[in-house]
Amino acid sequence: MKNLICPISTLKVDKTVVRITGFMMAVMIALYIYSGNIIFITVITVDFFIRAFTPLNYSYFSWTACHISQLLKLPKHKIDKAPKIFAARVGFLFALAAHVLFYIHPTASMVLGIILMAFTLIESVLNFCFGCAVYTYIVLPMYKKS
Repeated sequence: MKNLICPISTLKVDKTVVRITGFMMAVMIALYIYSGNIIFITVITVDFFIRAFTPLNYSYFSWTACHISQLLKLPKHKIDKAPKIFAARVGFLFALAAHVLFYIHPTASMVLGIILMAFTLIESVLNFCFGCAVYTYIVLPMYKKS
């Protein structure tokens, strides 16, 4: 997977905070799947929106993850922010679709939730970004054609 290409920016984020945020998102999605309560997917959707489309430095989950990282004195490791913004946009689309499908087809909403939870867990636990894979194999080839 060394040949994955990600979007690039001059902005940096702490990889530890990103991974803690991903884990917290996975927990929230698991709570949604377990309870079927729309509040969980609503909070997830808003958090992804904040990280993907606003100039704010932190969403409420990333702010909490930053404080957890500081409290536990975890090492800081700066990484490029652009791939994380792209992944947050993809996550937002999944969460928004799950939110809309909750009212139309709850089972499909849960399936999207499970897929999103898998992506966030793999990012958090295995440090593998599906956003980079999507960018490399889907977005970049489409961009190069045009």
